[in-house]
Amino acid sequence: MTSLATILVQVPIPLIVLLSAVAILLPIIGRYTKDRGGEDPSAKITLIAFSLGIAYVSLEVFRGLGPSISSPVLSWDLFSIFFTFIFLIVGIIITLASFSVEAKSINSEVFYSLLLFTTIGMILVALSQDLLMLFIAWSLVSVSTYALAGLRKDALSGEGAMKYFVISALSSAIILYAISLIYGITGTTNIPEIMSKVALLSPDARPLLAVASILLLVGFGFKMGIVPFHMWLPDTYEGIAPSVSALLAGGTKSMGFVAFIKVTVVLGPLLVVLMNIQWGITLALLALVTMTLGNVAALTQKSLTRLLAYSSIAHAGYILIGLSVIGQSTASVDQLGLGSSLFHILNHAVLTSGAFVAAMIILSKVGGLSLDSLKGLGKRMPVTAFSLSIILLALAGIPPLSAFWSKAFLFSAAIQADMAWLALAGVLNSAFSLAYYALVIKKMYMEESPITTRIKEPRSAVTALLIVVILTIGIGIAFGPFLSASIEAALPVLTP
Repeated sequence: MTSLATILVQVPIPLIVLLSAVAILLPIIGRYTKDRGGEDPSAKITLIAFSLGIAYVSLEVFRGLGPSISSPVLSWDLFSIFFTFIFLIVGIIITLASFSVEAKSINSEVFYSLLLFTTIGMILVALSQDLLMLFIAWSLVSVSTYALAGLRKDALSGEGAMKYFVISALSSAIILYAISLIYGITGTTNIPEIMSKVALLSPDARPLLAVASILLLVGFGFKMGIVPFHMWLPDTYEGIAPSVSALLAGGTKSMGFVAFIKVTVVLGPLLVVLMNIQWGITLALLALVTMTLGNVAALTQKSLTRLLAYSSIAHAGYILIGLSVIGQSTASVDQLGLGSSLFHILNHAVLTSGAFVAAMIILSKVGGLSLDSLKGLGKRMPVTAFSLSIILLALAGIPPLSAFWSKAFLFSAAIQADMAWLALAGVLNSAFSLAYYALVIKKMYMEESPITTRIKEPRSAVTALLIVVILTIGIGIAFGPFLSASIEAALPVLTP
């Protein structure tokens, strides 16, 4: 039995303590500052906390401590480090954007405190080596995002928050039931121990394992936004604040894939061996249906937020391509498939967060997010329009932008795993998606608005957009190190 002291020295305690302390103290500091007539420093403190977090994780990587540290409950390896970076980057983007736009209309100290708690929960999910610890961290994220979704006191936000609450609570209940089944079958909730005991199960227990695996796919599928568990995304993203939509699309969606990968990437191939269940083909078909439905539905949307929601669904399908090849071919193909999925999760998190930041700016200045409200934005809001155009082109997979490379390697992995049909479907879907991305760009640059007055763009939100653009172009030009880091991050999961 590992002692608490041993576990504490094996996880990034300074990072968790820093973010937790700031999250707890922010409401106190904000209230004290407001009572004395001063400016609320919550955004600046949050930004400093996230920046220090990235510095700490970078130092851990350079010191070489990350890959070798693990415990029965939490694991600080390259996989968890990779996603910790993603969650902290998404936090910085949302903090910068909200500083001058969103947080001025809501209780800002509570907003940033909940943002920090959400980030802590997502990091703990990435660290989790035990299903109960994973569920506790998952619940922290769920409760925090419930409050964030309903923070604005209007009818549309309340409706979106309620839909998100109902679906998210349902997914949590399904996950908990699946965990109870797995514990009943194997006698443990430790993920590596579960994997080792599955092969020793009696034939009578194997059907229950299959049921538990399917329930996990359903529970995590709601957060991942894959078909047919995607129904809540468009209505929720349209109803709640764009900053919270950015967090859900860029952060918690990635967290859903983290949990799914941790639990099922190894469990799926075992089901193939034990019960002849075609797990890879199941994921491949889900990938096909998800990216096709997402892209087709996005083309019919008249709202930017709904279009981005369906785009996010389609990209969940692309990510599933890399997961579906695991166990279908050689170990090198498994590494390429999972590594490419991680690479695309990184790109999707950054790009989708940036797209919703652009939506936040447009909503605050124009007053609406219908596609017709975007007319003439290329002249009225040049930086926002340019940044959104780069982001949309990257999401479409236009070279040499970042998502082009992650899609290319995903399709390559599918071909090497003898799933050329899936790679072809991905290429066709990417080409099809350019239709609705180009429609948004056409509205901004090629259609005139009756109002031609130049709009002053909020400085910090534009800074967040420019960070996304720099990352998009930078990763696209120098994709090699990012792909290598993604493949190395996949190894702890493939070889636990």
